[in-house]
Amino acid sequence: MERLVKQLLSQCFGETVRQELVLARKMIQRILVSIPVMLGVVFLIFLMLNVVPGNPIEAMLGEHASQSVIDRMSRYYGLDQPVYVQFLIYVKNLLHGDLGVSYKLNRSVNDLIGSAFPYTLKLTLLSALLAWLIGIPAGIVSAIRKNSLIDRLFMGVSLMGVSMPVFWAALLFQYFFAYRMNLVPVSGATSLSSYFLPSIVLGWSSAGTIARLTRSNLLEVLEEDYIRTAFAKGRSQSGVILHHAFKNALLPVVTMMAIQVASMLSGAVITETVFAIPGIGRLAVDAITSRDMPLLQGTVLFTTVLMILGNLVADLLYTVIDPRIREI
Repeated sequence: MERLVKQLLSQCFGETVRQELVLARKMIQRILVSIPVMLGVVFLIFLMLNVVPGNPIEAMLGEHASQSVIDRMSRYYGLDQPVYVQFLIYVKNLLHGDLGVSYKLNRSVNDLIGSAFPYTLKLTLLSALLAWLIGIPAGIVSAIRKNSLIDRLFMGVSLMGVSMPVFWAALLFQYFFAYRMNLVPVSGATSLSSYFLPSIVLGWSSAGTIARLTRSNLLEVLEEDYIRTAFAKGRSQSGVILHHAFKNALLPVVTMMAIQVASMLSGAVITETVFAIPGIGRLAVDAITSRDMPLLQGTVLFTTVLMILGNLVADLLYTVIDPRIREI
């Protein structure tokens, strides 16, 4: 039946239009499937926060607050209602685009996320650009010069980036480049130079992953028969690698790049905390420490949407790199 539908679409609209329609249908299916995922995330976060004993209003006001004030604030935020009633009210507001009001800051969660996201976006773009500019060329060179000194050097540095804890790398970079050499600010997000260290720390780990993945995939592709055929026809090594091998080895790398960008946009929690960048990650940490349920739920839901969008972008890039995937 599906093959018949494809044939009819191809005859009526042409092959290119048919492929675009099939791709659009797959994207719509992915979006529809992601809706239950987001609802599940909201439910789990809501459930876990309510399982933890204690009143978030009491934690916010402190131990010296009177019980009457705590009860009045709890009624104001609807915390005196049963848990299932609170959840239904939250979902109802969520359908209208309202993520609630922060208990601690008494501000709209939408506004707080909107204020924090530009900082995370700037850090993400700089870190991702650094990771791609270093990771992909390093992986290609390591694959071409397999088992050489430069291969071991690149893979050793990339292994350090993947293995070293982010907070430890951040502290080391702060000590040497900011404190000892006084080249850049230690923390904050007041100027472009203040993003230099956090983007290196965050991009180093991503660059190491991309370099190792690019190297392994490229080495595997270089063993294929069509690569040997291209060499037998007299093509140069650079021509074979750039026009044949690298394009086919890029698919898993594109997946990793899209996931990394979505993860960075979701908030580089440790990096933003160490360098005092007021982004999404630091906002989530503040929400956890103060048990600010609306703010934490809003940041988690926002990051879930970003991860889903990252995977959708990866799927779209797949079809650009390898049009055969449109037929799957």
